[in-house]
Amino acid sequence: MAEARKPLVYATYHDLAGKRVVITGGGTGIGAGLVDAFAKQGAQVVFLDIAEEASRALAASLAGQVGQAGIRHAPKFIACDLTNLDALGKAFDEILKDGPVDVLLNNAANDHRHNVGEVTGKYWDDSLAVNLRHQFFCAQAVAPGMKAKGGGVILNFGSISWYLALPQLALYMTAKAAIEGLTRGLARDLGKDGIRVNCVIPGSVKTPRQMALWHSPEEEAAILAAQCLHERIEPEDVAALTLFLASDNAGRCTGRDYFVDAGWYGA
Repeated sequence: MAEARKPLVYATYHDLAGKRVVITGGGTGIGAGLVDAFAKQGAQVVFLDIAEEASRALAASLAGQVGQAGIRHAPKFIACDLTNLDALGKAFDEILKDGPVDVLLNNAANDHRHNVGEVTGKYWDDSLAVNLRHQFFCAQAVAPGMKAKGGGVILNFGSISWYLALPQLALYMTAKAAIEGLTRGLARDLGKDGIRVNCVIPGSVKTPRQMALWHSPEEEAAILAAQCLHERIEPEDVAALTLFLASDNAGRCTGRDYFVDAGWYGA
């Protein structure tokens, strides 16, 4: 049996302490790892999700650790369906009452499987709404405040899937490919205001959802065999890269894609 991995010890980015960080899809999976990591940097974290039970449990757990492990502020959870632009707008109205956002992490997505012949117009619209559209409108909401204070960071989350042409994910991969174009466009348009925009591209991340729905022992073995590093990627690996890109240490990084995929080159 393989030896259990020791918890990752994050580098400390002192400039992240006190920063206002908004994370979409922060209640579970990679998003929950991001909430945990930024809270432990001393950031003021607000996260949005539709998974209310898991999100409230996460917020309560981290609130109970204030004063420990670098946590200075209890994260705030806002229930929000990001596919509803009116609800998204109201959520950001609430967030911005407390001041401008320093860092936006556009993480929320849903990698639902589908067969090409079964896709309807509504399914298409719903898929792009949950995987792509909200990233633009979240960025639109925070950009004026970032401009007014002289800069900020927007990190969009893509996926290794479309590089590998994985099966039954055509619409998900369409959205994830588009996110890289969105990242470049926003980086160009917002760069004059000191706003950095990059894309984080995770590989196959070991989350409870992935393990429950898709990753059988056989599938996991195939993924490991295709990676240059034969180790599973954990949410904390994605968080470690994200912390760096959000920090001043990445002050000259923008308009680019950053992979954390263990060198996955084949399906």
